[in-house]
Amino acid sequence: MSLRDYQIQFHLQSNGSGGDIHALGAIDSFISYDTEGAWNKAKHFLDKHPGKFVFTTLSYELKDDIESLSSKNPGFIDFPVISLIVPKVVFIWELGELEVLELNDHSLDVQGLKKELLDLHKTHRKAKSKGDFESISKSEYLVELELIKNHIQRGDVYEINFCQQFKASKVQLDPWTCFQELNNKTKAPYSCHVRIGEHHLLCASPELFLEKQGNKITSKPIKGTRKRSQDLEEDKRLVEELQNDLKERSENIMITDLVRNDLSKTSLQGTVEVKELCEIYSFDTVHQMISTVCSEVGKATHAIDIIKSCFPMGSMTGAPKIRAMELIEHHEDFKRGIYSGSVGVFTPQRNFTLNVVIRSILYDEALHKASVAAGGAITDLSRPEEEYDECLLKARAMMDVLGFQI
Repeated sequence: MSLRDYQIQFHLQSNGSGGDIHALGAIDSFISYDTEGAWNKAKHFLDKHPGKFVFTTLSYELKDDIESLSSKNPGFIDFPVISLIVPKVVFIWELGELEVLELNDHSLDVQGLKKELLDLHKTHRKAKSKGDFESISKSEYLVELELIKNHIQRGDVYEINFCQQFKASKVQLDPWTCFQELNNKTKAPYSCHVRIGEHHLLCASPELFLEKQGNKITSKPIKGTRKRSQDLEEDKRLVEELQNDLKERSENIMITDLVRNDLSKTSLQGTVEVKELCEIYSFDTVHQMISTVCSEVGKATHAIDIIKSCFPMGSMTGAPKIRAMELIEHHEDFKRGIYSGSVGVFTPQRNFTLNVVIRSILYDEALHKASVAAGGAITDLSRPEEEYDECLLKARAMMDVLGFQI
Protein backbone atom coordinates (compact mmCIF):
# COMPACT_ATOMS: atom_id res chain seq x y z
CA MET A 1 0.00 0.00 0.00
CA SER A 2 1.59 3.25 -1.14
CA LEU A 3 1.47 6.61 0.62
CA ARG A 4 -1.20 8.02 -1.69
CA ASP A 5 -3.52 5.07 -1.02
CA TYR A 6 -4.07 6.04 2.62
CA GLN A 7 -7.50 7.64 2.96
CA ILE A 8 -6.53 9.32 6.23
CA GLN A 9 -3.32 11.36 6.39
CA PHE A 10 -1.97 14.17 8.56
CA HIS A 11 1.21 15.96 7.52
CA LEU A 12 2.04 18.68 10.07
CA GLN A 13 4.88 20.96 8.88
CA SER A 14 6.55 23.28 11.40
CA ASN A 15 9.11 24.76 8.99
CA GLY A 16 11.87 24.96 11.55
CA SER A 17 9.85 25.61 14.71
CA GLY A 18 9.81 21.88 15.59
CA GLY A 19 9.75 18.44 14.00
CA ASP A 20 7.47 17.68 11.05
CA ILE A 21 4.97 14.93 11.86
CA HIS A 22 3.37 12.50 9.42
CA ALA A 23 0.49 10.21 10.44
CA LEU A 24 -1.08 7.60 8.15
CA GLY A 25 -4.19 5.45 8.32
CA ALA A 26 -6.37 4.76 11.34
CA ILE A 27 -6.70 1.91 13.82
CA ASP A 28 -9.63 3.78 15.35
CA SER A 29 -11.44 7.02 14.55
CA PHE A 30 -14.29 9.29 15.50
CA ILE A 31 -15.49 11.14 12.40
CA SER A 32 -18.78 13.05 12.50
CA TYR A 33 -20.70 15.47 10.30
CA ASP A 34 -23.07 16.36 13.16
CA THR A 35 -22.37 19.00 15.79
CA GLU A 36 -24.75 17.68 18.46
CA GLY A 37 -22.82 16.22 21.38
CA ALA A 38 -19.58 16.36 19.39
CA TRP A 39 -17.42 17.74 22.20
CA ASN A 40 -18.52 15.10 24.71
CA LYS A 41 -17.95 12.36 22.13
CA ALA A 42 -14.48 13.75 21.46
CA LYS A 43 -13.70 13.65 25.17
CA HIS A 44 -14.86 10.01 25.36
CA PHE A 45 -12.74 9.04 22.32
CA LEU A 46 -9.62 10.69 23.73
CA ASP A 47 -10.11 8.95 27.07
CA LYS A 48 -10.50 5.62 25.25
CA HIS A 49 -6.95 5.87 23.87
CA PRO A 50 -4.58 6.83 26.71
CA GLY A 51 -0.91 6.88 25.80
CA LYS A 52 -1.58 7.19 22.05
CA PHE A 53 -1.11 9.98 19.54
CA VAL A 54 -4.50 11.33 18.45
CA PHE A 55 -4.82 13.68 15.46
CA THR A 56 -7.80 15.97 15.05
CA THR A 57 -9.71 18.35 12.80
CA LEU A 58 -12.22 20.75 14.35
CA SER A 59 -14.56 22.68 12.07
CA TYR A 60 -15.83 26.18 12.82
CA GLU A 61 -19.42 24.87 13.13
CA LEU A 62 -18.53 23.15 16.41
CA LYS A 63 -19.52 26.54 17.87
CA ASP A 64 -23.10 25.25 17.56
CA ASP A 65 -22.36 22.58 20.21
CA ILE A 66 -21.09 25.28 22.59
CA GLU A 67 -23.59 28.12 22.22
CA SER A 68 -27.19 28.37 20.97
CA LEU A 69 -26.07 29.03 17.40
CA SER A 70 -26.79 27.51 14.02
CA SER A 71 -25.14 27.30 10.61
CA LYS A 72 -27.54 27.63 7.67
CA ASN A 73 -25.22 28.87 4.93
CA PRO A 74 -24.42 26.40 2.13
CA GLY A 75 -21.24 24.35 2.26
CA PHE A 76 -19.03 23.80 -0.78
CA ILE A 77 -16.46 21.24 0.36
CA ASP A 78 -17.79 19.29 3.32
CA PHE A 79 -14.97 18.30 5.63
CA PRO A 80 -16.21 16.45 8.72
CA VAL A 81 -17.41 18.68 11.53
CA ILE A 82 -14.97 16.83 13.78
CA SER A 83 -12.47 14.03 13.47
CA LEU A 84 -10.18 12.30 15.95
CA ILE A 85 -7.80 9.70 14.57
CA VAL A 86 -5.51 7.12 16.15
CA PRO A 87 -3.17 6.46 13.20
CA LYS A 88 -1.55 3.23 12.10
CA VAL A 89 1.86 4.88 12.12
CA VAL A 90 3.37 8.22 13.13
CA PHE A 91 6.67 9.48 11.70
CA ILE A 92 8.71 12.51 12.72
CA TRP A 93 11.09 14.40 10.42
CA GLU A 94 13.68 16.18 12.53
CA LEU A 95 17.27 17.29 11.89
CA GLY A 96 17.22 15.67 8.46
CA GLU A 97 16.16 12.26 9.78
CA LEU A 98 12.82 10.46 9.45
CA GLU A 99 11.98 8.20 12.40
CA VAL A 100 8.96 6.22 13.61
CA LEU A 101 7.32 7.83 16.66
CA GLU A 102 4.51 5.31 17.08
CA LEU A 103 3.62 2.09 15.24
CA ASN A 104 0.15 0.65 15.82
CA ASP A 105 0.01 -1.68 12.80
CA HIS A 106 3.03 -3.97 12.49
CA SER A 107 1.93 -5.26 9.08
CA LEU A 108 2.90 -1.96 7.42
CA ASP A 109 5.84 -1.62 5.04
CA VAL A 110 7.49 1.03 7.20
CA GLN A 111 10.65 1.27 5.12
CA GLY A 112 8.65 1.73 1.92
CA LEU A 113 6.57 4.50 3.52
CA LYS A 114 9.71 6.20 4.82
CA LYS A 115 11.14 6.27 1.31
CA GLU A 116 7.94 7.83 -0.09
CA LEU A 117 7.86 10.45 2.68
CA LEU A 118 11.51 11.30 2.07
CA ASP A 119 10.70 11.77 -1.61
CA LEU A 120 7.84 14.11 -0.62
CA HIS A 121 10.26 16.28 1.35
CA LYS A 122 12.41 16.59 -1.78
CA THR A 123 9.50 17.51 -4.07
CA HIS A 124 9.80 20.92 -5.68
CA ARG A 125 7.62 20.40 -8.74
CA LYS A 126 5.30 23.15 -9.91
CA ALA A 127 1.67 22.52 -9.00
CA LYS A 128 -0.75 22.54 -11.92
CA SER A 129 -4.48 23.15 -11.74
CA LYS A 130 -7.36 23.96 -14.03
CA GLY A 131 -10.67 25.65 -13.24
CA ASP A 132 -12.35 29.05 -12.93
CA PHE A 133 -12.74 30.64 -9.50
CA GLU A 134 -15.69 32.80 -8.50
CA SER A 135 -16.52 34.86 -5.42
CA ILE A 136 -18.80 37.66 -4.38
CA SER A 137 -18.08 40.83 -6.34
CA LYS A 138 -16.12 43.69 -4.88
CA SER A 139 -19.28 45.81 -4.78
CA GLU A 140 -21.17 43.07 -2.90
CA TYR A 141 -18.30 42.79 -0.42
CA LEU A 142 -18.30 46.55 0.18
CA VAL A 143 -22.08 46.61 0.73
CA GLU A 144 -21.86 43.87 3.38
CA LEU A 145 -18.93 45.61 5.03
CA GLU A 146 -20.91 48.84 5.38
CA LEU A 147 -23.81 46.91 6.93
CA ILE A 148 -21.37 45.36 9.41
CA LYS A 149 -20.00 48.80 10.25
CA ASN A 150 -23.57 49.92 10.95
CA HIS A 151 -23.83 47.15 13.57
CA ILE A 152 -20.57 48.34 15.11
CA GLN A 153 -21.71 51.97 15.19
CA ARG A 154 -24.97 50.92 16.89
CA GLY A 155 -22.98 49.11 19.57
CA ASP A 156 -24.13 45.60 18.63
CA VAL A 157 -20.52 44.46 18.39
CA TYR A 158 -17.01 45.94 18.56
CA GLU A 159 -15.25 43.85 15.93
CA ILE A 160 -16.23 41.18 13.38
CA ASN A 161 -14.04 38.89 11.32
CA PHE A 162 -15.74 39.02 7.90
CA CYS A 163 -14.64 36.51 5.25
CA GLN A 164 -15.29 35.72 1.62
CA GLN A 165 -14.89 32.49 -0.31
CA PHE A 166 -13.29 31.91 -3.71
CA LYS A 167 -14.55 28.64 -5.20
CA ALA A 168 -14.19 26.65 -8.40
CA SER A 169 -15.48 23.46 -9.99
CA LYS A 170 -13.77 21.28 -12.59
CA VAL A 171 -10.42 21.75 -10.84
CA GLN A 172 -7.64 19.26 -11.53
CA LEU A 173 -4.67 19.32 -9.18
CA ASP A 174 -2.29 17.04 -7.33
CA PRO A 175 -2.81 17.76 -3.60
CA TRP A 176 0.64 16.53 -2.50
CA THR A 177 2.53 18.61 -5.07
CA CYS A 178 0.24 21.58 -4.44
CA PHE A 179 0.88 21.47 -0.69
CA GLN A 180 4.64 21.22 -1.11
CA GLU A 181 4.64 24.27 -3.36
CA LEU A 182 2.41 26.22 -0.96
CA ASN A 183 4.61 25.24 1.97
CA ASN A 184 7.81 26.15 0.11
CA LYS A 185 6.27 29.51 -0.77
CA THR A 186 5.05 30.49 2.71
CA LYS A 187 7.11 28.44 5.24
CA ALA A 188 4.42 29.06 7.86
CA PRO A 189 4.98 27.42 11.28
CA TYR A 190 1.57 25.71 11.56
CA SER A 191 1.18 24.33 8.06
CA CYS A 192 -0.50 21.02 7.33
CA HIS A 193 -1.84 18.72 4.64
CA VAL A 194 -4.78 16.68 5.88
CA ARG A 195 -6.60 14.06 3.87
CA ILE A 196 -9.88 12.51 5.03
CA GLY A 197 -11.32 10.40 2.25
CA GLU A 198 -11.52 12.48 -0.91
CA HIS A 199 -11.19 15.77 0.95
CA HIS A 200 -7.85 17.55 1.28
CA LEU A 201 -6.88 20.54 3.40
CA LEU A 202 -3.70 22.31 2.23
CA CYS A 203 -2.96 24.83 4.97
CA ALA A 204 -0.19 27.43 5.35
CA SER A 205 -1.22 28.83 8.72
CA PRO A 206 1.03 31.19 10.68
CA GLU A 207 -1.35 31.16 13.66
CA LEU A 208 -1.31 29.09 16.85
CA PHE A 209 -4.75 28.55 18.36
CA LEU A 210 -3.72 26.66 21.49
CA GLU A 211 -0.73 24.73 22.75
CA LYS A 212 -0.47 22.74 25.97
CA GLN A 213 2.90 21.76 27.40
CA GLY A 214 2.55 20.24 30.86
CA ASN A 215 0.22 22.59 32.71
CA LYS A 216 1.10 25.64 30.58
CA ILE A 217 -1.32 26.89 27.89
CA THR A 218 -0.27 29.28 25.11
CA SER A 219 -2.34 31.10 22.50
CA LYS A 220 -0.96 33.47 19.84
CA PRO A 221 -3.77 35.48 18.21
CA ILE A 222 -2.98 37.30 14.97
CA LYS A 223 -4.52 40.59 13.97
CA GLY A 224 -2.66 42.94 11.64
CA THR A 225 -1.13 42.17 8.24
CA ARG A 226 1.26 43.80 5.78
CA LYS A 227 2.75 42.38 2.60
CA ARG A 228 6.49 41.71 2.33
CA SER A 229 8.67 43.71 -0.04
CA GLN A 230 11.84 42.56 -1.78
CA ASP A 231 13.26 46.04 -1.23
CA LEU A 232 14.84 45.99 2.25
CA GLU A 233 14.11 49.63 3.04
CA GLU A 234 10.51 49.32 1.88
CA ASP A 235 10.12 46.10 3.88
CA LYS A 236 11.41 47.85 7.01
CA ARG A 237 9.00 50.74 6.38
CA LEU A 238 6.08 48.29 6.14
CA VAL A 239 7.04 46.75 9.49
CA GLU A 240 7.11 50.19 11.13
CA GLU A 241 3.81 51.11 9.48
CA LEU A 242 2.16 47.97 10.85
CA GLN A 243 3.69 48.44 14.31
CA ASN A 244 2.31 51.98 14.55
CA ASP A 245 -1.11 51.43 12.92
CA LEU A 246 -3.68 52.35 15.59
CA LYS A 247 -6.46 50.43 13.85
CA GLU A 248 -4.41 47.22 13.67
CA ARG A 249 -3.28 47.60 17.28
CA SER A 250 -6.82 48.16 18.53
CA GLU A 251 -8.03 45.05 16.66
CA ASN A 252 -5.22 42.98 18.11
CA ILE A 253 -5.76 44.23 21.66
CA MET A 254 -9.51 43.52 21.50
CA ILE A 255 -8.90 39.93 20.42
CA THR A 256 -6.09 39.48 22.94
CA ASP A 257 -8.51 40.53 25.68
CA LEU A 258 -11.07 38.04 24.34
CA VAL A 259 -8.46 35.25 24.42
CA ARG A 260 -7.56 36.20 28.00
CA ASN A 261 -11.21 35.86 28.94
CA ASP A 262 -11.55 32.49 27.15
CA LEU A 263 -8.45 31.06 28.82
CA SER A 264 -9.62 32.19 32.25
CA LYS A 265 -12.60 29.78 32.04
CA THR A 266 -10.39 26.72 32.60
CA SER A 267 -7.14 28.21 33.93
CA LEU A 268 -5.99 28.47 37.52
CA GLN A 269 -6.97 31.80 39.03
CA GLY A 270 -4.42 34.55 38.51
CA THR A 271 -2.31 32.66 35.95
CA VAL A 272 -3.54 34.28 32.71
CA GLU A 273 -0.83 36.60 31.43
CA VAL A 274 -0.10 38.52 28.22
CA LYS A 275 3.54 37.70 27.43
CA GLU A 276 3.71 39.68 24.17
CA LEU A 277 1.40 42.42 22.95
CA CYS A 278 1.29 43.50 19.30
CA GLU A 279 4.70 42.09 18.37
CA ILE A 280 5.62 41.95 14.66
CA TYR A 281 6.55 38.56 13.20
CA SER A 282 7.84 38.38 9.63
CA PHE A 283 7.05 35.39 7.40
CA ASP A 284 8.07 34.76 3.81
CA THR A 285 5.03 36.47 2.26
CA VAL A 286 3.60 38.74 5.00
CA HIS A 287 4.34 40.60 8.23
CA GLN A 288 1.90 39.81 11.07
CA MET A 289 1.03 41.49 14.36
CA ILE A 290 0.88 38.75 17.00
CA SER A 291 0.22 38.71 20.73
CA THR A 292 1.03 35.84 23.10
CA VAL A 293 -1.25 34.89 25.98
CA CYS A 294 -0.28 32.19 28.51
CA SER A 295 -1.93 30.54 31.49
CA GLU A 296 -1.74 27.47 33.70
CA VAL A 297 -4.32 24.72 34.20
CA GLY A 298 -4.85 22.16 36.94
CA LYS A 299 -3.70 18.57 36.45
CA ALA A 300 -7.29 17.29 36.33
CA THR A 301 -8.43 19.74 33.63
CA HIS A 302 -9.40 17.81 30.50
CA ALA A 303 -7.76 18.80 27.20
CA ILE A 304 -11.14 18.96 25.45
CA ASP A 305 -12.54 21.31 28.10
CA ILE A 306 -9.62 23.70 27.54
CA ILE A 307 -10.17 23.70 23.78
CA LYS A 308 -13.95 24.00 23.99
CA SER A 309 -13.71 27.01 26.32
CA CYS A 310 -11.70 28.92 23.68
CA PHE A 311 -13.29 27.65 20.46
CA PRO A 312 -13.43 29.05 17.86
CA MET A 313 -10.35 31.24 18.01
CA GLY A 314 -11.33 34.83 18.79
CA SER A 315 -9.27 36.15 15.88
CA MET A 316 -11.74 34.41 13.53
CA THR A 317 -14.91 35.70 15.23
CA GLY A 318 -14.65 39.15 16.74
CA ALA A 319 -15.97 40.55 19.99
CA PRO A 320 -18.25 40.05 21.81
CA LYS A 321 -17.82 36.53 20.54
CA ILE A 322 -21.38 35.18 20.44
CA ARG A 323 -22.93 38.26 18.82
CA ALA A 324 -20.06 38.40 16.33
CA MET A 325 -20.71 34.78 15.31
CA GLU A 326 -24.42 35.53 14.85
CA LEU A 327 -23.62 38.43 12.54
CA ILE A 328 -21.01 36.40 10.64
CA GLU A 329 -23.69 33.84 9.86
CA HIS A 330 -25.99 36.59 8.61
CA HIS A 331 -23.54 38.53 6.44
CA GLU A 332 -21.34 35.78 4.98
CA ASP A 333 -22.75 33.61 2.19
CA PHE A 334 -20.88 30.33 2.83
CA LYS A 335 -20.40 27.72 5.53
CA ARG A 336 -16.86 28.09 6.84
CA GLY A 337 -16.38 24.41 7.67
CA ILE A 338 -12.78 23.55 8.47
CA TYR A 339 -11.74 27.12 7.53
CA SER A 340 -11.54 29.10 10.80
CA GLY A 341 -11.42 25.78 12.63
CA SER A 342 -8.35 23.91 13.76
CA VAL A 343 -6.01 21.00 13.02
CA GLY A 344 -3.59 19.45 15.43
CA VAL A 345 -2.34 16.57 17.53
CA PHE A 346 -2.64 15.27 21.08
CA THR A 347 0.52 13.58 22.34
CA PRO A 348 0.50 10.44 24.52
CA GLN A 349 1.06 12.75 27.53
CA ARG A 350 -2.01 14.75 26.42
CA ASN A 351 -0.08 17.82 25.52
CA PHE A 352 -1.42 19.29 22.29
CA THR A 353 -0.77 21.79 19.52
CA LEU A 354 -3.64 23.22 17.46
CA ASN A 355 -3.42 25.73 14.63
CA VAL A 356 -5.98 28.14 13.24
CA VAL A 357 -7.03 27.03 9.76
CA ILE A 358 -6.38 30.09 7.60
CA ARG A 359 -4.36 30.66 4.38
CA SER A 360 -5.70 27.34 3.06
CA ILE A 361 -6.86 25.49 -0.03
CA LEU A 362 -9.70 22.98 0.31
CA TYR A 363 -9.93 20.35 -2.42
CA ASP A 364 -12.46 17.62 -3.17
CA GLU A 365 -10.56 15.03 -5.20
CA ALA A 366 -13.71 13.15 -6.25
CA LEU A 367 -15.83 16.13 -7.33
CA HIS A 368 -12.84 18.23 -8.50
CA LYS A 369 -13.85 21.28 -6.47
CA ALA A 370 -11.55 23.73 -4.72
CA SER A 371 -12.03 26.72 -2.45
CA VAL A 372 -9.98 29.41 -0.76
CA ALA A 373 -11.35 31.73 1.93
CA ALA A 374 -9.91 34.94 3.33
CA GLY A 375 -11.06 37.71 5.60
CA GLY A 376 -10.14 40.31 8.14
CA ALA A 377 -11.27 42.14 11.24
CA ILE A 378 -13.81 44.90 10.72
CA THR A 379 -14.00 47.75 13.24
CA ASP A 380 -15.39 51.27 13.17
CA LEU A 381 -11.99 52.43 11.90
CA SER A 382 -12.01 50.03 8.93
CA ARG A 383 -11.57 51.50 5.48
CA PRO A 384 -13.64 49.32 3.10
CA GLU A 385 -11.33 49.46 0.08
CA GLU A 386 -8.30 48.58 2.23
CA GLU A 387 -10.16 45.68 3.87
CA TYR A 388 -10.98 44.26 0.45
CA ASP A 389 -7.35 44.58 -0.65
CA GLU A 390 -6.20 42.83 2.55
CA CYS A 391 -8.51 39.90 1.75
CA LEU A 392 -6.92 39.56 -1.67
CA LEU A 393 -3.42 39.78 -0.15
CA LYS A 394 -4.20 36.94 2.26
CA ALA A 395 -5.60 34.77 -0.55
CA ARG A 396 -2.79 35.51 -3.01
CA ALA A 397 -0.29 32.81 -1.99
CA MET A 398 -2.92 30.08 -2.39
CA MET A 399 -4.25 31.44 -5.67
CA ASP A 400 -0.70 31.81 -7.02
CA VAL A 401 -0.04 28.14 -6.26
CA LEU A 402 -3.26 27.24 -8.05
CA GLY A 403 -2.24 29.40 -11.00
CA PHE A 404 -4.94 32.07 -10.71
CA GLN A 405 -4.76 35.85 -10.59
CA ILE A 406 -7.05 37.78 -8.23
